Amino acid sequence: MDFSLTDEQLALQETARRFAEEKIKPVAAEYDQSGEFPHEIMKEAWELGLSCLSIPSEYDGVGLGLLDSCLIVEELAWGCSGMATSIMANDLGLTPILAGGSEEQKKEWLGRLANTQKFEQIAFCLSEPNAGSDVAGLQLLAEKDGDDYILNGTKCWITNGGVAELYTVFATLDRSSRHKGICAFVMPSDLPGITPGKKEDKMGQRASDTRVIHFDNVRVPASQRLGEEGKGFKIAMQTLDTTRPSIGALACGIARRALDESLAYAAERKAFGFPISGFQAVQFMLADMAKDLEAARLLTHQSAWMIDQGMRASKFSSFAKCFSTDAAMKITVDAVQVFGGNGYTKEYPVEKLMRDAKLMQIYEGTNQIQRLVIARELLKE
Repeated sequence: MDFSLTDEQLALQETARRFAEEKIKPVAAEYDQSGEFPHEIMKEAWELGLSCLSIPSEYDGVGLGLLDSCLIVEELAWGCSGMATSIMANDLGLTPILAGGSEEQKKEWLGRLANTQKFEQIAFCLSEPNAGSDVAGLQLLAEKDGDDYILNGTKCWITNGGVAELYTVFATLDRSSRHKGICAFVMPSDLPGITPGKKEDKMGQRASDTRVIHFDNVRVPASQRLGEEGKGFKIAMQTLDTTRPSIGALACGIARRALDESLAYAAERKAFGFPISGFQAVQFMLADMAKDLEAARLLTHQSAWMIDQGMRASKFSSFAKCFSTDAAMKITVDAVQVFGGNGYTKEYPVEKLMRDAKLMQIYEGTNQIQRLVIARELLKE
C-alpha cells in the first residue's frame, strides 16, 4: 500500500494548481456574479491538457488514469467549481463513447475531441424533466426510420448544453420498456431539430452553462448509435460509475478552499482581544473540516484507483461521491460560520463556496440515490 504520488502526478497537480491560482481564482467572483460562460479559460485549460483527460493515447489523447484526473479536478475546483464542472464535463460526455463505442467510432469522435487544431466540447445528455434519479424512465423517443433514428423529446440540466459542439444522448425505443429500450448516440449539436433552451439561472456554479435541450424530429444515422439497441442503460450506468470519483474530487476542491479560507481568516480576525483561532469552538470546527476533507479525499482516490485497476467499483464510487459531497456541504456551512456576518456577504468567498457545494449533493445521482446504490451492493454481498 502506497499513498505517495509519482513525480508525474505531482507535476500534473502543480500545473493544475498554478492554473487555478493564476487564471481561475482571480475571476471566479466576477463570473459567478455575471453567470457568463468562461470561454477563454475553457480554451486555455484545453491547451494546457487539463480537459478531455481520459481520451487514450491511441486516439491522440493525453491518456490519463482516473486518479490522475481526480488530482487535476480537485485543484481546478479549488479555484471555482463552476468552471471546473464545465472543464470536467467533457470527460463525462466522452465516457459513453469509451464505454460503448466501436473502434471506428472511437477513432472518429475521440479523435475529433483530441484534435489539437480546434477546441471542441461534448455534453452528456441523460437527465429529463421527469427522469433524473429514475434514469430508466426517460422519455426521449428514438424511432427507427430505415438506416436512421428520429429523436423527439427533451433533455434538461445539461452541463455545457449551449456551448458544446457534440452530444452523447440517451433515448428510448419504447417509452414503456424502461431500461430495456434505451439506446445511446453520439452526434453534432447543430443537427436540424436540436434547440438549446435558455441558460438556467442557478444558485451556485453559475459559470457553468446548464440548459434544457429540445429534440424535434432530429435525424441521427444508425452508425452513430453506441453499442447495441437496448444497451444504452448499461452504458449510462458504466459512465456514472466511472465519473463519480471525479465528483468526489470536485467536492474535495471546494472543501479545501473553504478550509484554507477559514484558517487564514481565523488567524487574523480578533474577538475579545484575541485571534478567533485561539478559541476552542472555532478550533473544533477547523479540526472537523480537516478530518472530513482527508477522509473524502482518501475515499475518492481509492475509488479512482480501483477503476484504474479494472476493478468493479460501483459501491466505492458511490461512497466517494456521497461522502465527499456531504462533507463539502458541511465544511462550507461551517466556513460561513467561522466568518460570521462577513461570511454571509459576497465580499468574502465562503458564501459562494456554500452555494456551489449544494449542487454537489444533487447532480450525477443525488446522494439519496448513492445510498440506494450502496445498500443494494451491500445486500448482494
